[in-house]
Amino acid sequence: MDRKQLFKLIRQKRSFLCVGLDSDLSKIPSHLLQEDDPVFAFNQRIIDATIDFAVAYKPNFAFYESRGLAGLESLRKTMDYLENFKDQVFTIADAKRGDIGNTSAQYAKAVFDKNTSGYSFDAVTVAPYMGEDSVKPFLDFSGKWAIILALTSNKGSDDFQLFSDAGGKRLFERVLERTQAWGSPDNIMYVVGATKAEMLGDIRKIIPDHFLLVPGVGAQGGSMQEVAKYGMNENCGLLVNASRSIIFASNGTDFDEKAKAEAACMQHEMEILLSNAGLLA
Repeated sequence: MDRKQLFKLIRQKRSFLCVGLDSDLSKIPSHLLQEDDPVFAFNQRIIDATIDFAVAYKPNFAFYESRGLAGLESLRKTMDYLENFKDQVFTIADAKRGDIGNTSAQYAKAVFDKNTSGYSFDAVTVAPYMGEDSVKPFLDFSGKWAIILALTSNKGSDDFQLFSDAGGKRLFERVLERTQAWGSPDNIMYVVGATKAEMLGDIRKIIPDHFLLVPGVGAQGGSMQEVAKYGMNENCGLLVNASRSIIFASNGTDFDEKAKAEAACMQHEMEILLSNAGLLA
């Protein structure tokens, strides 16, 4: 899905919501544990409940890889199910890959080459610490995206990302300046945490046209209004992710209805923000 198609989808659904499928087996409703594949059963019902409000889905690989072959099978079936909505959703492999070039090339095949791995995600999250040759293999796939970690929402992000050099330039700013030359706004996005929303203005001065994947709204306490105020551009340029606040809104038999209500609430807020920005017809 290219940038124009993604913005068209945002306008159609009047939403820039990404639902994170951080489907922890220990947290899903207990009545699903009798299913042959509880995680897939959970994901399927979450997708069905939120498909009208979400423009993207983001399975977090850790919650699948930690369960070995059974987890990877749950992920495969989830992605196969999302194929039924391929024109309605953007899919993100939240895998945070980043290694030397030949290893990254294999990671890229794993998430993008359906003939090889069975997966055909639209995008994958990548760590830029090892430099250009660790990211470029992901950009060699036409129509696919690398979502580069820039300024994350976790407490430990301060350890490195905010480090300033002698000239006062922070490390995340160096990442933004350097990495945008490796591709374009048509195949590179950036992860910027909602809890760092006040820095989005500085970020937009460096990358005015790129899409931003923004975690941290919802359970982590980030403000949607602040994210939109500082981060929205003329084509929206935002995918705001919510995981726990939606998928674990309830642990009862009504979990999907509660997830639907939470997603609808976030979509309504997004619709107002898009309308106020003049981005809806």
